[in-house]
Amino acid sequence: MPPEKKQFIIGPISPAADGALYQQIVDRIKREISEGRLKPGVALPSFRLFAEDLLVSVITVKRAYEELEREGIIYRRQGLGTFVADLGHHRSRETKLDAAKDLLREAFREAAEAGLKPAELAELAREILKEKK
Repeated sequence: MPPEKKQFIIGPISPAADGALYQQIVDRIKREISEGRLKPGVALPSFRLFAEDLLVSVITVKRAYEELEREGIIYRRQGLGTFVADLGHHRSRETKLDAAKDLLREAFREAAEAGLKPAELAELAREILKEKK
């Protein structure tokens, strides 16, 4: 009997979802790393196996891995595979923090255009943060 193939789960990837398929893979892997579910040194699936699991092309997975490698979140070793970098968590967190800042800037701009004053915006932020608890 062949060995059981371990499935690598990062959540659904869909052409109907926002963003390109490769970007969805990048975002999901970053989330898994930043939330501590993928630790430094953990091996990622090969392009082919991951593409089969996600029902996407090998080229899509390759592009996602190249993006993550360029950002220093993962690294590849010829003949050994692809792994989460030691600083992957830190870099992934930085990337997510930058994205959060961009979203907040956009939200602040929208609030200002809607006529909210800084005190009203601060109160709104407190309300939203309370909802998260």
